[in-house]
Amino acid sequence: MHLAYPAVLAALLFCTGLYGVLARRNAILVLMSVELMLNAVNLNLVAFDVWLRDTLHAGQALTLFTIAIAAAEIGIGLAIVLMVYRNRGTSDVDKLRDTAEGHEPEQRDRPDQTTARPEVAA
Repeated sequence: MHLAYPAVLAALLFCTGLYGVLARRNAILVLMSVELMLNAVNLNLVAFDVWLRDTLHAGQALTLFTIAIAAAEIGIGLAIVLMVYRNRGTSDVDKLRDTAEGHEPEQRDRPDQTTARPEVAA
C-alpha cells in the first residue's frame, strides 16, 4: 500500500474538520470537528508508523496517547458546553462572546420607582 492513500484521506478529514471549526456556530458541532481533526492526525501517525516499519511502533503509541487526550477533551468540553447552555440558554458560539460577569448591561431605575424608605412617625 502506498503512503499517498492514507495521507490524502487524512488531509481530506483534516480539511473537513477545519471547515467545521471555522464555519459552524454550534459549540457541539465545533467539538465534533475538532475530534475529526484529531482522527486525521491519528490516521497519519499510524500510516507513517506502518510505512517506516518502526520496531518500537512509536506512531501507534502516540495514537493511543492522542485518543486518550481527545477523550478527556471531549468530556470536559461537553461538560462546559452543557453548563453554558444551562446558564445562557444557547450553545451558539457567536452569542457567547460576552460571558464575563462584568459585561452585563446595567438596569437603570425608572423615575416612577422610589427607592427611599418611607419615614416612620415616632
